[in-house]
Amino acid sequence: MNKIKLPYTVVKFGGTSVGSADRIAALKDIIAPFTKKSKLLVVCSAVSGITDLLIKAGESAAAQDELYVNSFLTIKEKHFDITKSLFKGTQRKEIDSELDEMFTELDRLLMGVYYTGELSNRSKDHAVSFGERLSCSIINAYFLQHKIKSQYVDARNIIETNDEHGCAIVDQETTYTRIRKYFKDYSNVSVVTGFIASTKNKITTTLGRGGSDYTASILGAALKANEIQIWTDVDGVMTADPRKVKDAIPIRTLTYNEALEMSYFGAKIIYPPTIQPAFDAGIPLRIKNTLSPTDEGTYISSKQDANHHLIRGISSVDKVSLITLEGSGMMGVAGVAARVFSSLAYNKINVILITQGSSEHNITFAVRPEDESRALHAVAHEFKNEIKNGTIEEPVSKANLAILAVIGENMRNTTGVSGKLFQSLGKNGISVIATAQGSSEMNISLVINHDQLSKALNTVHQAFFLSDHKTVHLYLAGVGLIGSKLIEQIKANQQFLKDHHHIQLRIAGLADSKLMLQGNLTSSASKAKDLLKERGEKLNLKKFIEEMDERGLANSIFVDCTANVAVASLYQTILEKSVSIVTPNKIANCNNYEAYSLLKQTAREKNVQFKYETNVGAGLPVINTLQSLMISGDEIIRIEAVLSGTLSYIFNNFNSSVSFSEVVAEAQRLGYTEPDPRDDLSGQDFARKILILARETGSKMELMDVKIKSFLPAECWKPKSVPEFFKILKQFDPEFKKLALNAERQNKVLRVIGSYGAGIGEIKLSAVDASHPFYQLQGSDNIISFTTQRYLERPLVVKGPGAGAEVTAAGVFADIINVSNYLV
Repeated sequence: MNKIKLPYTVVKFGGTSVGSADRIAALKDIIAPFTKKSKLLVVCSAVSGITDLLIKAGESAAAQDELYVNSFLTIKEKHFDITKSLFKGTQRKEIDSELDEMFTELDRLLMGVYYTGELSNRSKDHAVSFGERLSCSIINAYFLQHKIKSQYVDARNIIETNDEHGCAIVDQETTYTRIRKYFKDYSNVSVVTGFIASTKNKITTTLGRGGSDYTASILGAALKANEIQIWTDVDGVMTADPRKVKDAIPIRTLTYNEALEMSYFGAKIIYPPTIQPAFDAGIPLRIKNTLSPTDEGTYISSKQDANHHLIRGISSVDKVSLITLEGSGMMGVAGVAARVFSSLAYNKINVILITQGSSEHNITFAVRPEDESRALHAVAHEFKNEIKNGTIEEPVSKANLAILAVIGENMRNTTGVSGKLFQSLGKNGISVIATAQGSSEMNISLVINHDQLSKALNTVHQAFFLSDHKTVHLYLAGVGLIGSKLIEQIKANQQFLKDHHHIQLRIAGLADSKLMLQGNLTSSASKAKDLLKERGEKLNLKKFIEEMDERGLANSIFVDCTANVAVASLYQTILEKSVSIVTPNKIANCNNYEAYSLLKQTAREKNVQFKYETNVGAGLPVINTLQSLMISGDEIIRIEAVLSGTLSYIFNNFNSSVSFSEVVAEAQRLGYTEPDPRDDLSGQDFARKILILARETGSKMELMDVKIKSFLPAECWKPKSVPEFFKILKQFDPEFKKLALNAERQNKVLRVIGSYGAGIGEIKLSAVDASHPFYQLQGSDNIISFTTQRYLERPLVVKGPGAGAEVTAAGVFADIINVSNYLV
């Protein structure tokens, strides 16, 4: 009877997966299901951190620093701590004896480096090989202790390379033959050292970055395994780097090509050399998480999944330099590109990205920062004659850049991907310096400033992977009356906004007059003020803005609910960082015209929003109405308004039958005035609102240009205390009664009206009759009348509550939603 021929499965465990006794013990449970249905090859890396310690020990020894011994002893201690936890009695003595032999060999090697003062690449490869040899010896012994039939395999006996130490090239034909021969008759578990190999002369080499993954892929390809599994510490390949994009999610399927593109552009879970052997042999790869073994991970194969996302993932190269060669001598001349890249190849400089304009006037390419000066020199030398005669200019470089790449086979023949990509970046103020796209339409690569990378990654991820809803991050300064009401409204409307408008508001930062706190506070919005008190650090406005910028969250809005000059002075900085602003704080818009104009200009240039509807009329649509009239081409002839809730209440309730001082005192008791009512009676705040409206029409007016005709007697300004003020004001009640009586005899009422027209702004006490729209004003309502070319016979009137924390917060909330709708 013929014995059933079992297929091969290759599983690889990285350094964190074998980083402790507990993690090694967990491997037994992970591999158990495979042992019953396949021939299993277990490829393992060195224990986490050991490779770095081996390099450090070698370099210290080469520097003839006796402290290399400390690194050596730390390496020994780490491994013996593991064996102490995993083994007892005879088994422990056997494995410790085996490790001791290797440590003796390593000690001699390091001692030789110390005495010669030289660490060649060959010696370094030999030194770091001990990491995998030690870990695999322990793992194999542990399997045997638990009755798993297992053999230790030193990959140096089966993988042959050239002698390029540090990143050797595999002799595929010889290696595949050796592997097939070695494993032909063995049907149990093999624990294979990753990362290491040897030359045909049996000199130890290493396979470079991701070498253990590469070992697994080579074994799988040679043996035509049914699957290669790479076990690490995350749930597969993520849509973006989770350290930079908190909302990154696992990608469940990838094609080989997509995986290659993502690995090339910085996805650290997989490496390009790993994929190629599996790709060539058509063997699927699966990325799994040892900390969550039941998670399905990421499956990589030739099959393209009809995923609903336009792109599959976002990768990045953190730091690059961009080099440009240009000149008229390049146009229409054959072989220029060949000369550029031949000169770079000769100097062993890797090119990450290439872009060239159709005019052929220039060619631009990206290299690693460490290669920048050599690349400049190589290209300049190649074109020295053309540079000398002036047909081509000296190559120039731009540093501190990064590359962002969006990847996915679903982009092929799909319209709108580039448009959505560039729109999302543009609306978040991210400038694209260069772009490249291959004819396969599977990758769009963008070069941007390095300091904008985090924000760019979050922005693009939001646009393509969270497009069923839009996440908007709020940084709120001021948690007094208005700020507190705003937080309540956000909490109350959170689910409604998500369900009906696909907007998710997150409070990402909070600050009051003393403390500040950043983090996702939305889940506890109702307790945000308590969290600020419990966890907040001392307020530093500059640091608050810097941290906001460093976090780089997409779709960020700074909300200023203070009346603070210091906060308003930071608006320019915030807008320059491409963050939108929403504020009821009037200070910035009442600053000198030059500063005001610069804010508006910066918002336009950075393609962000600066919203301040509540500067005038609290929650009333005053600014929006005026802007709509202006945008539609209407001509503003005159604006008249009652824009002080305090003054509105006072004169709506004052007549000849009551004393003026009593009405003012009542307004104070009801909370309609500032602690000192003269702050309202002065008309200064009213003047700021008129100034803001005037500037919206295009006027370059300054605050001093708004003329206030005070109705308050000069004697009322002299007292230093509020009680003394009321005492003086009471003396003038007869004078105010006369004003009321005169108005009543003419069937008129008194109103403090602000106006702007023909370049003149003023505020004065006026008497109006029943034909005037302000005659019927009640309570503390505000009212604004726009006389325009279109609304000439009957002015356009906006009327309603113009004061109060609830109403103002609602207006701020509306501005936030308007900005959110603008963002991608």
